[in-house]
Amino acid sequence: MNPNPKIRVLVADDHAILRKGMAMLINSQPDMELVSEAGSGEEVVREGLRTRPDVIVMDVSMPGCNGIEATRRLLAEMPNLRILGLSMHKDAVYVRELLRAGATAYLVKDCDDGELLLAIRAVARGDAYLSPAVTGAVLNEYRRNVSNPVDLLTAREREVLVMIAEGKTNKEIAAALGISVYTVESYRGSLMEKLNLHNTGDIVRFALRNGLVT
Repeated sequence: MNPNPKIRVLVADDHAILRKGMAMLINSQPDMELVSEAGSGEEVVREGLRTRPDVIVMDVSMPGCNGIEATRRLLAEMPNLRILGLSMHKDAVYVRELLRAGATAYLVKDCDDGELLLAIRAVARGDAYLSPAVTGAVLNEYRRNVSNPVDLLTAREREVLVMIAEGKTNKEIAAALGISVYTVESYRGSLMEKLNLHNTGDIVRFALRNGLVT
């Protein structure tokens, strides 16, 4: 048995040139192989069920059955399938609907080759991936629809926030969580951006106000 099987990828896009370009890129990678291509929603559903890939790169806007509906159909039959949405649209509504259908990643079509490969590998591992080009729009929409701002944070961001509010240094937080100081700084920057906080004092006041520390 091969201990490092290749990631089996199906590419679906109604633009043949773009589809062929992605196919060549995927086949050039030592850890990936292209199993099929599709130019419409109906075709990707048919080819997906036939070839059983690990990952489908799914164009959101295709004629007939669009990528969102194709995602629903495929995941109903193959719940372990990973779908990476690809679209020219940066609006949060497209991202939300595709993720709601069950996709685990969303890229815009002006992404570079490296980002596409990064996203394919991420979803194949079981991780999610969201293009930086759409995170701002998605975050703004999420902010408008959550009643508790703490819900904006991931579990790890919440841990870091509490430790900062308790007066721990980045080095102490890194040691406690078993991560690097650089990663702590990344979480700190992310949570401050999400909550619109500007300094450590803001973090302490937020934590106190929301009952995260006493």
